[in-house]
Amino acid sequence: MPHLQLALVAFSAFLGATTQRVTGLGFALVASPLLILVLGPFQGVLLANLLTLVLNAVVLAGTWRAAEPRRLALLVPAALVAVQLGAPVARLIPAAWLLTIIGTLVFLALLSVLLLKNVALFKGKAGALAAGALSGFMNVTAGVGGPAITLYAVGTAWDQAKFVASMQVYFGALNLASVAEKGLPHLPLAAVPLLGVALLTGLGLGQILNRRIPARQARQGVLFLALAGSGATIVKGALLLAH
Repeated sequence: MPHLQLALVAFSAFLGATTQRVTGLGFALVASPLLILVLGPFQGVLLANLLTLVLNAVVLAGTWRAAEPRRLALLVPAALVAVQLGAPVARLIPAAWLLTIIGTLVFLALLSVLLLKNVALFKGKAGALAAGALSGFMNVTAGVGGPAITLYAVGTAWDQAKFVASMQVYFGALNLASVAEKGLPHLPLAAVPLLGVALLTGLGLGQILNRRIPARQARQGVLFLALAGSGATIVKGALLLAH
């Protein structure tokens, strides 16, 4: 892996880890579009799943008491079923089309979070099942399962502290299933310690920012960054299709 490519991957991990600690699910929203641009759709999503899994375990260690088992009992099974359906899709679709489709899906999902923030699109048990299924499918194909869950959280007025803790359990299960379905990413040995340092540094910065930035402002910033990243992914896919 070229040095510039390795640096971009590490920067993606650092930025994602910072936002993960502040918002509870920022890693996939911010890092996945960047990782897909650098590594391609399949390896980029796979690395995003693996790194998010590591972060889920770290953040959960300090927040697990606030998790809500009743909500998780609806969200997790629906998402795991969707992972089984989405994994073959991620393998079979050509890279150019997958980049374009993933970028568009993520862009529209993020845009819906911004525009429909006051709309209860997912509510009740049926809403939880639908949000979990959509999140699971997008997590395994695009590495971004957060938008659907964010819409559910906003629509049900989910307490922020309980939401953050529950999301570590939810995405931990989801990313574990995604990695189990698709295998480990292909990375040079030198990338492993670099990614470890990037994650730890990002978490440390996120811990500091978490005390100073209101949750609402932090989440808005993450969404706008992710919109830019998904837009770049669409452009890359379109350029590949043009050739």
